[in-house]
Amino acid sequence: MVQALVVALVAVLAGGLVYAMAAARVVKQYERGVVLRLGRLHDEVRPPGFTMIVPGIDRLRKVNMQIVTMPVPAQDGITRDNVTVRVDAVIYFKVVDPASAVIQVEDYRFAVSQMAQTSLRSIIGKSDLDDLLSDREKLNQGLELMIDSPAVGWGVQIDRVEIKDVSLPETMKRSMARQAEADRERRARVINADAELQASKKLAQAAQQMSRQPAALQLRLLQTVVAVAAEKNSTLVLPFPVELLRFLERAQQGPQPSVAAGRPQDGSGQPAPERPAEPQGPVEPASPMDPDVVDPAVTAQTFTDQPLPDVPLTDADPGPDGSLPEAGPDGVPEFDPETVPEFDPEPSGRRRGNPFTHH
Repeated sequence: MVQALVVALVAVLAGGLVYAMAAARVVKQYERGVVLRLGRLHDEVRPPGFTMIVPGIDRLRKVNMQIVTMPVPAQDGITRDNVTVRVDAVIYFKVVDPASAVIQVEDYRFAVSQMAQTSLRSIIGKSDLDDLLSDREKLNQGLELMIDSPAVGWGVQIDRVEIKDVSLPETMKRSMARQAEADRERRARVINADAELQASKKLAQAAQQMSRQPAALQLRLLQTVVAVAAEKNSTLVLPFPVELLRFLERAQQGPQPSVAAGRPQDGSGQPAPERPAEPQGPVEPASPMDPDVVDPAVTAQTFTDQPLPDVPLTDADPGPDGSLPEAGPDGVPEFDPETVPEFDPEPSGRRRGNPFTHH
């Protein structure tokens, strides 16, 4: 009888041990336990530590309450200004309601990932390229609001969303590089022009100051010579004053004629007043037939616009009847020594019968 009681006690202890082992659960500090009893949600959420459930009746699901870092795959999209970009991001979220995360959604991680991808595509289409590159903080806030709105019903809280990288086409990168280079060059030119303007103002002030003291220009010349000589160069460059060039130019041109230069001066040194010119007799114009001016034979010749007669041109004088001497076999007019023209003994050197004279 005693042996039977011992066996029964051992059996009960063994069953209790097996039941305890099957019902015992340990919930970690960063987890919460959601109990489903016969498929229905138990009202109490199990806190961290040791807890017991009914084996075969209750099912305990542990939900991680830590912040989850989830990368969002890169999404290809077209911005509002028609630029194709590839954007990837990272999202930070955590579960604030374990029961909703288990009951309201099948897999809250997958749901948050898909929502982040669709929201990222939507935010790309609503933004410009400049906003994606320079105003990311505003885009991050808008993306966070777009993902957080449906995630509230899942018991999930979006902590932060960050756009990680924006990939541009190579052609767009080259265009932006040229634009940046042109902008830098424009700034450099503006700065150089501003520097030249300020330097010109200072130089004008210095020139005005030196013009008051002529010795200052010579001192400046000597300082320039000293500065050049300090370089130990074999060639010494000396600036040549422009005033000296102007002085030499005026000396080469000579004194300018003045009105008072040719007037006689009186005893006081002032130019004497001009006397009125005495009237002279009428000047007879030169006669057009003056032999010393114009040859009368040339002036007496009448010129017309009638065409010349179609006769061969020769150097021989026409005969008394106006005919030319006959030409020889070689085309040269025959010369008759008995018909040699007589020359006029006048100094004009005209031949008789020829109305034109060669001077």
